[in-house]
Amino acid sequence: MNVLVIGSGGREHAMVWKIKQSPKVKSVYCIPGNAGIATIAECVDIKISDFNTLGDFAVNKKVDFTIVGPEVPLSEGIVDYFESRGLKIFGPNKAAAQLEASKVFSKHIMKKYGVPTADYEVFVDSSAAQEYINNHPDTCPLVVKASGLAAGKGVIVCMSKGEALAAVKRIMDDKAFGAAGKEVVLEQFLHGEEASIMVFVSGQQYKIMIAAQDHKRVFDNDEGPNTGGMGAYAPAPVATTSVLKKVEERIIKPLLAGLEKEGIVYKGVLYAGLMITEGGDPFVIEFNCRFGDPETEVVLPLLKTGLMDIVESVVSGKLDKQRVEWYNKTAVSVVLASGGYPGDYEKNKAISGLANASKMKDITVFHAGTAQKGNDVVTSGGRVLAVTGLGNTIAEAIKLAYSAVKQIKFDGMQYRTDIGGKAIISRQSSAISRQTED
Repeated sequence: MNVLVIGSGGREHAMVWKIKQSPKVKSVYCIPGNAGIATIAECVDIKISDFNTLGDFAVNKKVDFTIVGPEVPLSEGIVDYFESRGLKIFGPNKAAAQLEASKVFSKHIMKKYGVPTADYEVFVDSSAAQEYINNHPDTCPLVVKASGLAAGKGVIVCMSKGEALAAVKRIMDDKAFGAAGKEVVLEQFLHGEEASIMVFVSGQQYKIMIAAQDHKRVFDNDEGPNTGGMGAYAPAPVATTSVLKKVEERIIKPLLAGLEKEGIVYKGVLYAGLMITEGGDPFVIEFNCRFGDPETEVVLPLLKTGLMDIVESVVSGKLDKQRVEWYNKTAVSVVLASGGYPGDYEKNKAISGLANASKMKDITVFHAGTAQKGNDVVTSGGRVLAVTGLGNTIAEAIKLAYSAVKQIKFDGMQYRTDIGGKAIISRQSSAISRQTED
């Protein structure tokens, strides 16, 4: 079959890499792709907002399945458009993609159908939001969120009233995230450990993937501003069998049943960003309507079943008959970012060491923000590369990933040195707990 992947990041590189492993796949196209993707697929320069041209391309190239990576085209209705032309496409339609495109919609759906999430208030007026903060200073720490799409950067954790007021001003008055900040959600701060649970969904049918943990803050020890993600690992020890059962019963089932009652049929990947409390109770921080990034770079390397087999079963409504198997391994991915990210950064920095890193055993280097410039691969985004190591243990995977990171260099390169560290601490704590019980 011929497959088209839409997107240009590390997530899409991982998707193309996995799709290429399928014996049933003949050709893979990626729009627009990046320098890394171009080594294993045919990249085509078409704007992903130009649905008409994308549809024409799919028809002309006899594309059997289109898979959408980023959230923006999903929120703008690319699935609806492709289906209207009789083209098979993997991803939620515009109505379902509201779960990510509007945090207000998402919170209201969760509240309506009893999905556990933090208490919240919604504001469309900056002065009203600031008045609420002034009148309720005891709510801090407080999470201030731009309701719309902000590339993972529209969430500000505020430890004081002053920080919360400044966050509202930045989002609503200064328009730091553009139209995404027309509405803000002021949300209760939840204590615990985060986990990312992605789910293959076809209506009421679902298959839960291996849990991952993302590292959102730009600096070690979870300090600094939020980013699109500085690294991830899977499986995440915090997502125990007990926790996953609660996620299934309290979150996945009621959400999908609620969407059906709203007349929304969800097909594609549902991403649940969770906070797991000390008592092991999961609360939803956010829903995304596609593969997470950088979680995809650690989850897909652990997927034993062919990705295209799953895609076909989701689109055809036969997911319940599809077996999904996983390797008994651990994956760690370290994001190499441009200097200054998530703020302003420079592009076109030549990258060295890619060949050496890519040759290493159990290492895959996924390109996120790269471009080809003459004979050089250069930086073209904030997050540049995701270096993934695959090991039998978390410690082994961490060692592998960072040994590969040391091979790569570009001017201004920054990365966290503690990706996966929480998994080691979590497993040590579990071992101590078991010993105590014994």
